[in-house]
Amino acid sequence: MPRIGFYSGSFDPITNGHIDIIQRALSLVDVLVVGVGVHHGKVPLFTAEERIAMIEAEARAITRKHGGEVRVVTFDGLVVDAAREHGASVIIRGLRDGTDFDYEMQMAGMNSAMAPGLETVFLAASPNTRHIAASLVRQIAAMGGNVTPFVSSAVARKLKARFKAKS
Repeated sequence: MPRIGFYSGSFDPITNGHIDIIQRALSLVDVLVVGVGVHHGKVPLFTAEERIAMIEAEARAITRKHGGEVRVVTFDGLVVDAAREHGASVIIRGLRDGTDFDYEMQMAGMNSAMAPGLETVFLAASPNTRHIAASLVRQIAAMGGNVTPFVSSAVARKLKARFKAKS
């Protein structure tokens, strides 16, 4: 029986930090389900379909190089419900700093109460990606800055095109 993990986020856009966590999570699970959160009250920069396509493109490169399987899905409810729906036994969460740790510990406790047996595994961000936040990447891109240190070249092109289209 394959070990299935669930890694959720908005991925708006997918960053090198997300890629780092995906790659490292694949050393822990056989299948990683990447759950793209779709919240009807929020207006993301990229549509769910665009985010899925970007994640799938990045995941193909990772799985070709390191093996494993990545599936990308959307969800609009509780992470624990989506994780269970996709057969996950573990939720993967990336931590950049102490603020993330405090928040994620609270979430892990709540998730454990709602879904006993569904474990949460924290992966500390690698030092070279610890500072990356998708919200900051969007701000830099919106102001015409160079985002290539923070995202793949393909995602950087999509960001540039998106903000060029908005001006």
